[in-house]
Amino acid sequence: MELRSFIFQPNLSHLFPTFTCYVKLKPSFQHLQPKELSLKFTRRRVGFLAIITPLILGGEGIFKTQNADAFDFRFVAPDMTAEEALRGVRNHAQDLLQVKDLLESESWKAAQRNLRRSSAVLKKDIYIIIQNKPGIERAELRKLYFTLFSNVTRLDYAARDRDGPQVWQCYENIVVAVNDIISRL
Repeated sequence: MELRSFIFQPNLSHLFPTFTCYVKLKPSFQHLQPKELSLKFTRRRVGFLAIITPLILGGEGIFKTQNADAFDFRFVAPDMTAEEALRGVRNHAQDLLQVKDLLESESWKAAQRNLRRSSAVLKKDIYIIIQNKPGIERAELRKLYFTLFSNVTRLDYAARDRDGPQVWQCYENIVVAVNDIISRL
């Protein structure tokens, strides 16, 4: 009851203070009338300031910038050239295909982690190369790109579900797609 009476008071001027600031003028301008600046803080403004202040002052502590073991959907690495990406594709493709050892030993979680890491970097490299190819070649490369990474996603889900036949079917599709992409680059 006390809270209700506090909220429904007719005179709430003490909850919405008015701050008054006076501008101190230089001695050469003291003959002018001092200007009064009045700032009213409404609940909305106070709430906004309460929310935004920690974000401004401690943004790094709130927003974690480290990646979890998940797919990385940032595509463009502006500091990488197509030649550097082409050199990296072969190495990252080999890393992707080395998941086979973990799949054979049925280390599902480790296989998922390695699959996600290597596919994220490979995805960036292939995307950069596709963007630097002539328009005629891009359509076929994008199709292979889609096939490769849709099978990577299916393999990830199959490994999560421990579905052995689906894992091996997706892995074989990945091998075929990687070989097609590397031969066309």
